[in-house]
Amino acid sequence: MHTTAYKPHPSEKMKAALWTGTKSIELGEVPKPTITAPKDAIVHIAHCTICGSDLHMYASDLNKVMQQGLIMGHEAIGIVEEIGPEVQNLQAGDRVIILPVITCGECFYCKRNEFSLCDRTNPYKELEHMYGHRLSGIFGYSMITGGYPGDQAEYCRVPNADLTCVKAPKDIDAKKLVGVADVTTTAWHGCELAEVGEGDIVGVWGCGAVGLLIQRLAKFRGASRVYAVDKDIDQLGIAKSLGMIPVDVNEHLYPADYVLSIEPHRLDRGIEASGFRSTNSAAHATMRALGIEVDSSDTANAVIKATRKGWNVALIGDFFYTTNNFPIGMLMEKAMTLRGGQLYAQKYFPFLLDIVVEGKYDPSFMFTHEDNFENISQNYDAFFNHKVPGGLKVCLATAFGRAQK
Repeated sequence: MHTTAYKPHPSEKMKAALWTGTKSIELGEVPKPTITAPKDAIVHIAHCTICGSDLHMYASDLNKVMQQGLIMGHEAIGIVEEIGPEVQNLQAGDRVIILPVITCGECFYCKRNEFSLCDRTNPYKELEHMYGHRLSGIFGYSMITGGYPGDQAEYCRVPNADLTCVKAPKDIDAKKLVGVADVTTTAWHGCELAEVGEGDIVGVWGCGAVGLLIQRLAKFRGASRVYAVDKDIDQLGIAKSLGMIPVDVNEHLYPADYVLSIEPHRLDRGIEASGFRSTNSAAHATMRALGIEVDSSDTANAVIKATRKGWNVALIGDFFYTTNNFPIGMLMEKAMTLRGGQLYAQKYFPFLLDIVVEGKYDPSFMFTHEDNFENISQNYDAFFNHKVPGGLKVCLATAFGRAQK
């Protein structure tokens, strides 16, 4: 294997999306990254996107674990420019998907394919005080996951590149590859945690990109009926067009009760994909506004109530801190299994990439808008305020990505 040593050029700059405070992402110039460890790769970013979980940082929910100037982002594809001397599976010129989870591949959890629980890639010691353990590193996702610079930038340093990059064909549409990097992988993880299988009746709270993909993948895995629960009329319309049964929370204030009224045997699998900011009751909305709770269990309560005794509920919308009025009695007495966690990204490849390449599954529908990377600040504002054209996600092309066409 040919390996090129990377020679740092301190004067080289790149454009990057920088966190500068609440509702403030600025496109700035920072030094281009260099190889700092033998298993690193430098990837020239072609396309990236904004994740719904990026809004936790944008909207101040994670301000206390943010750092001025952190490069945002964890969903991108690009071309390998340089590799470190111990990278074995990549070469300069390879097209790659950058996975969001940074993993060592050697610890107890990585050996169990539980990559987001990696013991070694997150230096943030305070997480041990919060949770008793550290979790893996994640690109561009606050100090709580290691403070790694993200890939909403023209270049990204990828640690442990053999494990964190997936080689991709050069003739596949960029939107399909960006769509499989994180959102599809997270959606598949949700289906895995809930153990969605043939004939199941599934309820998914949330019709953003992740929720919609969970719904589609549940059908892909053989679910007989999938309920799509949300307040957003446009996103509910997309869910209906994909063959789901929409439940409008504006019309049905207590969606669990509504689902139970038409599914007397309850849901087999319930999946929460709307996140800790989602509230429906006045009580939780008030507690969030007053700072009495940080996370909200509103949707989790509904999912647990609507799901069959003894079966599975999965939490995929990000929860970080604490909540009030969590239905621990209902969970225990109904003998249910509740599971959550960040995606095991590396575990689900190459399978997910294969079904995209083979045409069995296409995640690109989630990109209802395309724009230039240089406009990322405006796109954060549009995403936060539900003003992305088409209602879902934007695919951003860097100058390098635009030149590839």
